[in-house]
Amino acid sequence: MERKLATVLFVDLVGSTELVATVDPEIVRRRVTRFFEQVSHCVTTHGGIVEKFAGDAVMAAFGIPQAHEDDAERGVRAALTILDSMHELGLETRIGVESGQIVADESESTFATGGAVNFAARLQQAAGPGQILMGPFARRLTLGKVEADECAGLELKGFDGVLSAWLVTGAVEAGAQPATLSARFVGREEELDLLENTLKRVVRGERAHLFTIYGEPGVGKSRLAQEFLAGVEGATILVGRSLPYGEAITYWPLAEMVKTAAGITDDDPVQQAISKLRLACGDDAVADLLALASGVLEAVAGSRSAQEIAWAAREWAEQLASAQPLVLVFEDIHWAEDPLLELIEHLAERVRDEPLMIICLARPELLDLRPGWGGGRLRATAIELEPLAPSESQELVDGLLGDRELGPAELRALLEKTEGNPLFLEETIRMLLEEGSVATKIPDTVQALIAARIDRLPRREKALLQRGAVMGRVFWDGALQTLSPDMDDVAPVLDDLLQRDFVTLESRTTITGQDAYRFKHVLIRDVAYAGLSKWARAGLHERFAEWLQERTGDELLEIRAYHLDQAAALHAELDGRVPDQLSRAAAFALEAAGRRALAREANRAARKLLRRSVDLEPTLERRYQAARAAWRVGDLPAVSVEMEEVRLAAAGTGDRVLEARALTALAEVSLLRDADLPHARELVEQALELLDGAPAEDRFDALTARARIGWWLGDVDDDERYILLALAVAQEAGRLDLEASATEDLASVAIARLDLDRAEELVVRARELASESGNIVARGWSLLTQGRIDSMRGRIDDSEAALTEALELLTEAGADWARARALNAAARLSRQRGDNETAERRFRDAIRILQGLEDRGTLCESQRGLAQTLVLLGRLEEAERFALEARRTVGPHDMASRATTRMALGLVWAAQGRDDEAEPLLREALALVDHTKVTNVKAEVASGLAEFLRSRGRVAEANELEGRLPGVYAPAAFA
Repeated sequence: MERKLATVLFVDLVGSTELVATVDPEIVRRRVTRFFEQVSHCVTTHGGIVEKFAGDAVMAAFGIPQAHEDDAERGVRAALTILDSMHELGLETRIGVESGQIVADESESTFATGGAVNFAARLQQAAGPGQILMGPFARRLTLGKVEADECAGLELKGFDGVLSAWLVTGAVEAGAQPATLSARFVGREEELDLLENTLKRVVRGERAHLFTIYGEPGVGKSRLAQEFLAGVEGATILVGRSLPYGEAITYWPLAEMVKTAAGITDDDPVQQAISKLRLACGDDAVADLLALASGVLEAVAGSRSAQEIAWAAREWAEQLASAQPLVLVFEDIHWAEDPLLELIEHLAERVRDEPLMIICLARPELLDLRPGWGGGRLRATAIELEPLAPSESQELVDGLLGDRELGPAELRALLEKTEGNPLFLEETIRMLLEEGSVATKIPDTVQALIAARIDRLPRREKALLQRGAVMGRVFWDGALQTLSPDMDDVAPVLDDLLQRDFVTLESRTTITGQDAYRFKHVLIRDVAYAGLSKWARAGLHERFAEWLQERTGDELLEIRAYHLDQAAALHAELDGRVPDQLSRAAAFALEAAGRRALAREANRAARKLLRRSVDLEPTLERRYQAARAAWRVGDLPAVSVEMEEVRLAAAGTGDRVLEARALTALAEVSLLRDADLPHARELVEQALELLDGAPAEDRFDALTARARIGWWLGDVDDDERYILLALAVAQEAGRLDLEASATEDLASVAIARLDLDRAEELVVRARELASESGNIVARGWSLLTQGRIDSMRGRIDDSEAALTEALELLTEAGADWARARALNAAARLSRQRGDNETAERRFRDAIRILQGLEDRGTLCESQRGLAQTLVLLGRLEEAERFALEARRTVGPHDMASRATTRMALGLVWAAQGRDDEAEPLLREALALVDHTKVTNVKAEVASGLAEFLRSRGRVAEANELEGRLPGVYAPAAFA
């Protein structure tokens, strides 16, 4: 069986019952026989076949077994001829026509099934005597060649809703045309000049420039880029393509570039590949991140965000560009996932001192996904490739035809039909040349054109093209041989496909000893794949996945997982179930790909992959990993449900570590989403009890979560005790990034006690550990803490520098919660400097970030900080609104924030002259923290009350209160 784009026609004889009742049987038989003969003649003379006779109806098909570029038009013209011939016989018919994907036997004796068959049959039933009703797909394929009037919406039996149909009234007469070949680059001189001038500017200014080339499929984006690159000298050129399938191949184009630059092949042993990469990068931290992104390493210590990978890519690109200008070409970025698009924008924005030109090829739909792509940048250019002008199209035709000529009418029709699309024009002429004569019609769509051309291939060439299409745009000869047990040697067949211009030979292969081939255009690949039956696709996907495993191990794991998943989905669709062995293999590969995606923080892709692995084989570990991915993407409702299921199942099987991990996640949900501290503490303490004796790394998250509970309660000693335990397990596990995080937490504890000397010692150590680990998030946190210390010691400029760098790193890493914390600190610093407008902007930025998150403690601090700033700006009504919002946001057990939000509202009321309400609230705020060791918060709240008292002339009370405060503090910097 194979799937084909075909057109189906149903013809029914009108009034056959009355005919039988009133006319002599012999005459009836003669007329009906002539009806069948005439219908068959009209169908076959238009290139169709009669599928079957059923009663007084005939089913015919156009496009099987041999597709033509104009099968829909042939079908409608046959229908019109049938109507005319029936009048000569004194009979009337009703006809329905529709096009679409059908499944047919691969033999001369065909049998077709599919939606188009059913739709055509229903249209025939709805037609009146002497009418032809045409469906929407056939209408699209015959625009400009068939005259038709749209009917009122039809309600057809077996179809939901009101459907569109057209009443055929006639055919438009058209001319004919001929062919030959030898394509050359035509037109695009201005675009080529712009590319060349842009590269000159890049080299002269030593700055990055983003150049995006938009265009519809086949308009010549790749050809323009190739022509430009062919003329580039003295530059490093690296090319990568985005794939249109797979969840965990986010960085595939970057991987192609990195491997090319480092001389890595996909079947290199892991250690050899890593050695090559480290030698090429010169920095192990950068190399490890790029190894993770490109699939060289299955994992590295700890998880890495998309922004960290972008940072590593920037370091790598800057190193390459420092030697000579660097040109990076990203093909088909309309298929790219968000992290890759962000990485490209990151390179364009942040490479500032090296010559880097980034060329992106995209279909216009990229702007539907990223409306702001390239916008707002000084060094960004975007062009849209329009169809070739008629004179340019004619020049291309002349080049393709060589010595052959077209008459004026044929040339005009050719140019009108192809509408300046170089691929459409080139493929049309290729087909005409292969046909050996001048075709009478120009194909209406690229799909119909390519399908017709593929169908004209010899059987072996067609089969090989379809099998290659299963692998994707690029495929390997060895894999094709494995997928073609019916062929002794695929080489001569591949050579024929090369000669026919269906595929090209890749200059570089990523698998040693394998020649790589690329479909000349992705649409050729798509049409070839669409021709395979789903049953054939399932088997080929599975066999190709096995070949990948044998040749590359886990280097192309994500691609293998995709193919196994495709095979499983096809089996489920066809048979209602997935074979056990395939289900296990696909689930295993999907899980591994999902874990890799988690390691590089491609969390949404990880979520999809892991959920799919659970669907195929729901092991407990996979359910946990899928829930963990939900945790990473911030889907707290899903975490709540799925982690509870994992917890119960783990408890039932006695898996104490997994149960503890689930409990830790549930504790985080309880604390962050619900602000239910008692329940959170109960859950995390259960987790710690279960983790007693477990490996060190497994205990870190639970200890950190337990420390946070102490902080919320204002129990600094409790907080410190668990941080020290977390530090110990980080050191035991040899995880420098975790050690840096715990050390920075200890510095924050010292700040809470206003032991700034100790805090500074700790933060210096945290920065050292963060740098050694290469973790930019840890570096950002340590700089944030350093900035707070500098602010409290009055080192304003140092604080500004540290907080600015922290914000850059945390923004680069996409650590939104940490970035909001840094914005809060920076806003307080601005207020300390007297720049209240900047403080307001920074607080508002923090609120905007946090409103989509669930951490109530940070959001309430941003809201109350903004309220206090608005008081200074004299906007008291707005200040009260934010102070009240902060009171509603704060959790009932968050002692420090309960005090600071009360203080903020008290200061707003005091500014409004509502002293009777303000003073009790300010005193209540101080009472909440007066018994705690959160000294910095206590000092800030006390200073707020003292400020109120002094402003009311109660100086002695204010002095007495301030006398209780620590000697070194700056109230604006506290929190």
